[in-house]
Amino acid sequence: MAKKELEFYDGESVEWTQCEGKVPTLKERILVRDEENGTVTRLLRFEPGTDTSPNGILKHDFWEEVYILEGSIKDLRLNQTFSKGMYACRPPGMPHGPWVTNEGCTTFEVRYRQK
Repeated sequence: MAKKELEFYDGESVEWTQCEGKVPTLKERILVRDEENGTVTRLLRFEPGTDTSPNGILKHDFWEEVYILEGSIKDLRLNQTFSKGMYACRPPGMPHGPWVTNEGCTTFEVRYRQK
């Protein structure tokens, strides 16, 4: 099964929910998901003051593409700040984070597995 076919719809009708992990100020809005393989398209929101250090450094077994829509986040491991308009393409296993943000940050993400 693939992601379901969707024509334009009001993405704001999808509720923000807390992400997995230990950071209550990290929220996601799942726009579409393939339940069989875990492919997801989502918005991710770091509320102002978010620190994802309790989640540690992340590594996934899937590809992740991220575009920053607003705000900025700082990668504590790299000591670099990334802001609106910046893009990342992370292959499986690429370490990233933890992140902090004073102002908050919203990203658009696509996660997928390649065969």
